[in-house]
Amino acid sequence: QVDSSWRRERILHVPLCKEDCEEWWEDCKDALTCKENWHKGWNWATGTNRCPWGSMCRPFSEVFPRPKDLCEKIWSNSYRHSPERRGSGLCIQMWFDPAQGNPNVAVAKYYAWKKRSCPAQVENVAPERDHAVRALPWSVLAL
Repeated sequence: QVDSSWRRERILHVPLCKEDCEEWWEDCKDALTCKENWHKGWNWATGTNRCPWGSMCRPFSEVFPRPKDLCEKIWSNSYRHSPERRGSGLCIQMWFDPAQGNPNVAVAKYYAWKKRSCPAQVENVAPERDHAVRALPWSVLAL
């Protein structure tokens, strides 16, 4: 929960898998944007979000020089660039085949379980890779 004028709840520091962050940046690097933070600061004078007066559109690759910059700054730290890879159980995949199931369910359950088990250790810190699966309760592993 957050106490802000523009929303009551938001996600914060969700670890994005390394490949997803890099692919997102690669796919958008030549697109244009006028802002680094898309959460707020838009011109709403026409009723739709427009670039702020006086802002210049530039390629994503200039506004976000590295994949990490895009993933962490575009939605004001909603996401965190993770060194973890898809399938690790420690990061959220932006793209996956729904017919194969949603790999993010296990990731969300893991972090929820981790927060209940040791709340002080969860904030902005990814657990060690080799402990991720062993630490999960059997009910989560049996998804």
